[in-house]
Amino acid sequence: MKKISVAGTGYVGLVTGVCMAENGHDVTCVDIDEAKVETMRKGISPIYEAGLEELMQKNIAAGRLHFTTDYQAAYKNAEAVFIGVGTPERADGSADMSFIATVARQVAESIEQDCLVVVKSTVPVGTNDKVEQFINDFLINAVRVEVASNPEFLAQGSAVKNTLEADRIVIGTESEWAEKVLTEIYQPFGIPIVSVNRRSAEMIKYASNDFLALKISYMNDIANLCEKVGADIQDVAEGMSYDDRIGSKFLNAGIGYGGSCFPKDTKALEYIAKQNGYELRTVKAAIDVNNAQKTRLFHKASDRLITFNGLKVAVLGLTFKPGTDDLREAPSLENIPLLLDEGADIYAYDPVGADNFAKLHPKGAHGQGNITYVSKPEEALQDANVCFVFTEWGEIKAISPKQFTELMRTPLVYDGRNLYDVDTMTNERVEYYSVGRSVSAGTKKGVESV
Repeated sequence: MKKISVAGTGYVGLVTGVCMAENGHDVTCVDIDEAKVETMRKGISPIYEAGLEELMQKNIAAGRLHFTTDYQAAYKNAEAVFIGVGTPERADGSADMSFIATVARQVAESIEQDCLVVVKSTVPVGTNDKVEQFINDFLINAVRVEVASNPEFLAQGSAVKNTLEADRIVIGTESEWAEKVLTEIYQPFGIPIVSVNRRSAEMIKYASNDFLALKISYMNDIANLCEKVGADIQDVAEGMSYDDRIGSKFLNAGIGYGGSCFPKDTKALEYIAKQNGYELRTVKAAIDVNNAQKTRLFHKASDRLITFNGLKVAVLGLTFKPGTDDLREAPSLENIPLLLDEGADIYAYDPVGADNFAKLHPKGAHGQGNITYVSKPEEALQDANVCFVFTEWGEIKAISPKQFTELMRTPLVYDGRNLYDVDTMTNERVEYYSVGRSVSAGTKKGVESV
């Protein structure tokens, strides 16, 4: 088993470190935030991720998992250092590499034995070549150091499972030694390893994420057309899913993708292409479709209503997907400011994301509108004039169509995740708008499908 250090304790770094310890390695996770480190030493996870905290506590107790702010002590005798820090998006769509550079220099000035530096962070193609040169420029001791690419393919909400039960592990190396070290590290996982050169590994990450983003935007584009021609996107998706060349995953239409990967990675790959004199027209189209999709239901509601001013608006779901408290690129971040600017009195529910959202939009007045956070979806719906569904949490799926009629002052629902059956909503006299399907319109005379 290897002595491993992990730089960064966000989704990538922390999950990587914990799963490495679970597979028998001696792991030290490094972070600059002393308060955060102290919390993690107690076995408390700083992020909401299924199964993570239990594995933290198990491996801390077993003496295989450690947390520190002392990077010098963590790196000096490490056989491998995994870099899992953020590469945030710049205004022009490029990736900010400053955190990678900081860690690279810290490693160079700390290591006292041969070491493999493994970059898990998503980086532009060719970055690992530069990181290796950068480290060697700042090396203090006469030791061997090489850099390997090992992109992550985590989905938030299932990151632990994605790591321990991955369908493949991609490693990019430039020597037999680096390939051997990294293969030995992953041998206990028992997962197929795809071994390529560094630049191919870097590209595999972008190509994979951007392909899934393309698939989502394509289905949303088709869904918008379905509304105009009278087709049902769910029927269309089912028919497509039986074709094994297409598959059944990522065919659900909705109000766009969000999170830490797809938005950033599509923009980054588009930027890389431009820098190399090439236009990725398909990726650009995916970005454009997604940007427009996020506020599609808001604009539909705006066309239906005279104003949001003074209306009670129920918002169900704040995070970009269920199973996480992450808000990055969530549709709620686009729609709630629009509603507040229009004077809406918002009652928002999310089982885990409300605290994070309240840091951005504290309870109380914001411009013309007001926002209140509630602990149950029924509280948001009580006497509401309109409801928006942004996240497909189980607690939201569990709301019955009848509850919209019974609780809301006006059962007017805009569902960005297609959670409910149109016919059932029609029967319950709910005026129901979803994505790519027919509309259930409640009227004084009854309900008719249009």
